[in-house]
Amino acid sequence: MDYLNTLTKMASCECMDAYVAALRSAPLSLLVLGGLGTVVVLKYAMDLAKLVFNLTLRGGVNIKKFGAGTGAWAVITGASDGIGKEFALQLAQAKYNVVLSARTESKLNTLASEISSKYNVETKVVPFDYSHATSADYEKLGAELAPLKVTILVNNVGTNHEFPVSFVEENPAVIESIVNVNIKSVMAVTRLVAPKMVAQQQGLILNVGSFAGLMPQPLLSVYSASKAYLLTWSQAVGRELAPHKVHVQCLSTYFVVSAMSKIRKSSWTIPTAHEYVRAALRRLGNPGGASTPYTSSPYSAHAIMNWVIDRVGSPSFWVNKAYATQASIRKRALAKKAREAGKKDN
Repeated sequence: MDYLNTLTKMASCECMDAYVAALRSAPLSLLVLGGLGTVVVLKYAMDLAKLVFNLTLRGGVNIKKFGAGTGAWAVITGASDGIGKEFALQLAQAKYNVVLSARTESKLNTLASEISSKYNVETKVVPFDYSHATSADYEKLGAELAPLKVTILVNNVGTNHEFPVSFVEENPAVIESIVNVNIKSVMAVTRLVAPKMVAQQQGLILNVGSFAGLMPQPLLSVYSASKAYLLTWSQAVGRELAPHKVHVQCLSTYFVVSAMSKIRKSSWTIPTAHEYVRAALRRLGNPGGASTPYTSSPYSAHAIMNWVIDRVGSPSFWVNKAYATQASIRKRALAKKAREAGKKDN
């Protein structure tokens, strides 16, 4: 037995000596690369573990924290359809009074009646055309909101190009509409309610963003830029308002079944508006798969996609991929228009 132990020790010493000798003889550059590779692998592993934690064990801020059932109001822009309508319904269910604002008054009145009968909260209908609104129009909107204790604002209203088109070919009226609705309205409405939120030291501002703000979208350049603006503006304003207990969050969103997306059937990556809003309200303050501050991708499939976009591939790769996708969509849209024009001629 002593003999065996002695041999084992000798072998161990020889192996260790060989290992040390190999390290000494290896080029310094190889050792540095090996160390960097280990760091990168560990970082990705930790990021992936964080994503899994966010989507499984980590919850979010309770929506009732912002005054549910106490007479507090939630303002929802673009409330007549899709995501905006669902925010109105689910916030009313959580016992917030709701201000419903969009262009089509008849849809808002129908929604207000549904909310009042189902959830026994107050509603206020404010028809508003954000694409052509003037400073005077926003002053009137401010007067409507002034008497209310607004603790939640959902900047949801948005518009897009009719179909992919190059910037130089786009109708100037469409460009102006996108800027007015997607950028100007967010600043103007937030300016109406944020000072009161700061004064009362309580508030939640949700800005409904898009993956188009993460990846530049050739052939949808103005829309993409408007969502990139929303992403960076939310981070800056979020940091400014945080000391005043006003929470700002930009929702990084892929496709959702809605009139705007023109998608009618849900799938694992494309939820219904109801499913998406439920996830957004359940994971308030939870980044999901987003890596930028004051940003969240609350729906699980979107979170995974967001995580991949942030960490895999180069910016040029994603721009080229987006261009190929939008070019294909444009080709199909033009072919459809040609078919419809042919039918009319016949």
